[in-house]
Amino acid sequence: MKFRFIFWVIFWCSSVLLIAKSEPTEDKKALIEFSRNINHSRPLNWDEKTSACSSWVGVTCSDDKSRIIAVRLPGFGLRGPIPSNTLSRLSGLQILSLRSNRISGVFPSDFSMLGNITSIYLQSNHLQGALPLDFSSWKNLSILDLSNNALNGSIPHSISNLTHLTALYLENNSLSGEIPDLNIPSLQLLDLSNNNLIGSLPKSLHRFPSSAFARNHLSDDYSSLALTPAFPPISQPKKKSTKLSQSAILGIIIGSSTLAFVIIAILITACFSKKQSESGVIDKPQKKEKSKNKLGASVSQNGNNRLTFFEGSELAFDLEDLLSASAEVLGKGTFGTTYKAALEEANNTVAVKRLKGLTVGRRDFEQQMEIVGRIRHENVTPLRAYFYSKEEKLMVYDFYTQGSVSTILHEKRSGNRINLDWESRLRIAIGAARGVAHIHSQNGGKLVHGNIKASNVFINSQQYGFVSDLGLATIMTPLVPPVMRVGGYRAPEVTDSRKATQASDVYSFGVLLLELLTGKSPIHTPGGQEVIHLVKWVHSVVREEWTAEVFDVQLLRYPNIEEEMVEMLQIGMTCVTRMPEQRPKIYDVVKMVEDIRRVNTENRPSPETRSDVSTPAVTPPPIAEIGASSSGQQGKSTS
Repeated sequence: MKFRFIFWVIFWCSSVLLIAKSEPTEDKKALIEFSRNINHSRPLNWDEKTSACSSWVGVTCSDDKSRIIAVRLPGFGLRGPIPSNTLSRLSGLQILSLRSNRISGVFPSDFSMLGNITSIYLQSNHLQGALPLDFSSWKNLSILDLSNNALNGSIPHSISNLTHLTALYLENNSLSGEIPDLNIPSLQLLDLSNNNLIGSLPKSLHRFPSSAFARNHLSDDYSSLALTPAFPPISQPKKKSTKLSQSAILGIIIGSSTLAFVIIAILITACFSKKQSESGVIDKPQKKEKSKNKLGASVSQNGNNRLTFFEGSELAFDLEDLLSASAEVLGKGTFGTTYKAALEEANNTVAVKRLKGLTVGRRDFEQQMEIVGRIRHENVTPLRAYFYSKEEKLMVYDFYTQGSVSTILHEKRSGNRINLDWESRLRIAIGAARGVAHIHSQNGGKLVHGNIKASNVFINSQQYGFVSDLGLATIMTPLVPPVMRVGGYRAPEVTDSRKATQASDVYSFGVLLLELLTGKSPIHTPGGQEVIHLVKWVHSVVREEWTAEVFDVQLLRYPNIEEEMVEMLQIGMTCVTRMPEQRPKIYDVVKMVEDIRRVNTENRPSPETRSDVSTPAVTPPPIAEIGASSSGQQGKSTS
């Protein structure tokens, strides 16, 4: 018995010594001093008696647990200046993220001791004063994000010595003086907008879009620089030639398809009608009787009613086929009811939108349909055909078996529900943003979608989102305000659907982003009684510094994505700003959403471009709270 007791004492002491030896003791002391000397509204479970590498929130250690290599505390309600001689003692630190807090004071001068740092994220705080004059000590720095602070002074020339720098974000500060010649070959992402910079733009920076320098006082006319693209920038020369080649091929395909369509239309018209339509559509034999189809539509077929197809459509059916098709209601929306129509003879299935509340005349309706029907973009649902009569107005689209994002996101969470992981939601947001941006560029840059919501967003074969049901807001009968706001997507300034604007589209897109993040409908009743408006609820939660409570519990299963979710949250809240003029343009939103993580860019500068988190594992373990730590998952950041 005595021998057993001695054995267990020796075993316990050895275990304690082994744990102590494998823990970064000095780094732990530095972090504990940091936590004790800065105010934070969210609790930190940092304790000397526990393992920093396996249980400390927001902390990541090296593989051998000898150093702390990452500290991530986004949205923890940190207040006040960063305590000196604390974080600077983490000699192995590679990633530091204290973004979206209330950190004040000047940029810590002792950060020059962080010789191994690769990524610094201090955006959206209250930092003041000038930037450090000497950046030479950060030889490995790849990403520096100090945007949305109150920094002043000039941009130091020493930044040009950062030979590994791939992303520099200094927008929304009060920086002044001239822009230095940042001739850094590795630099791929740059934003200096909304400062007080003067002078001319260095030639080395002409390769960046004009939006990177907007809202300054530069003397150069940089409007000739590339506009913010709808697709990922930083294309290599080979990729540019590929895009030109694809455009040429696309033109050939469209031309060939148009020619084939004309030939087919002539043959079909010759077989079934003596009269050829000027628009290349099919006329059915004249009928005067009423035809009641399973869509519930009732039309008088008197020879003047035709189904109008657009060029390039491969659909081959006529109005009678459509009227006799078996139909299933897919959903009822603001502008009408959408049906799934199975065309037996044509062996095809389409989605048909039966419009309601439309009093516009034929000419105005057809003009709007022509504008919408010409739009061809991989993130916009093509309009295949339309029909107009006094009694009915129909629009025909492709049918997508997977259903809308609203259906996928809000179906009862059972075994049959499609799980939207974070990667999927990012792709949906990126694709939908690109689609809306393309719509806004049409009709002389004046086209408005007017009805952006999750039920009008679908997923294409590359798993990116694309938008549908566009261009109807301006021709619909205005709805009374209480009805219009039922969906929760309408911008507060829109009281007449015909007066929807591109700014109100951005608001609606922001609601969609919040919906993807929270998993909640824009208006929902969790208790069965109280009506909760998503935008107001998110504002209230974030205001109380409980940002983690916002996110969908389904997403909390995935580790190391909290930074990306917080960034998406910031974008969404920027879009739903109450004042329209304060909302970003959709082209800027595209850039911001793409910068969260360039999921479709093979040669991205870093796996954590604009975000300091890792790609989720395939089968991630559950985590208890946002910002949970991980051990050995993050090695040295590569550029």
